[in-house]
Amino acid sequence: MKTYTRDDIPELLPLIGAREVAATTLRIPHPYSQKDAEDLILHAHDSDGVRLAVRLKESSAFVGGVGLRLELDHHRAELGYWIGVPYWGNGYATEAARALLQYGFDELKLNRIYASHVPNNPASGKILLKLGMKPEGYLRGHILKWGEYQDLVLYGMVKEPHDGGELLSPSL
Repeated sequence: MKTYTRDDIPELLPLIGAREVAATTLRIPHPYSQKDAEDLILHAHDSDGVRLAVRLKESSAFVGGVGLRLELDHHRAELGYWIGVPYWGNGYATEAARALLQYGFDELKLNRIYASHVPNNPASGKILLKLGMKPEGYLRGHILKWGEYQDLVLYGMVKEPHDGGELLSPSL
């Protein structure tokens, strides 16, 4: 992984621009424009997040991206990732996300990292489980994507599990 640069744009656009990628992510628009790519690179180094390009070790081919949206006041971050369609099913998202989780907990001293996926993307849920995240809930109608409200399945993990006690339900 490395930070995005303007040199990544020619490889980035066809991969991130695929409708299948946008359909399985929360924040990638479709169509994805040159300006969207330039904005990604411009904001890749902002203080509110860590956004990195995912490249193959052997060939340095560009295959996707991974990032953390930081909420430092609460020592937490939201994990996000995407992989270009030709590279799906090879474990690249899991490997990149695992490295970013370690960075978030060890270097950024985060307490909690969470992620979510749309229900029609169960492969992402499998990745989150492989990372050690636990299912935490189902958020109905939580995002508006392409003019339709969509549900999200929420996962999370804390650096050191603690006993938060039993979940209490209000008495009726």
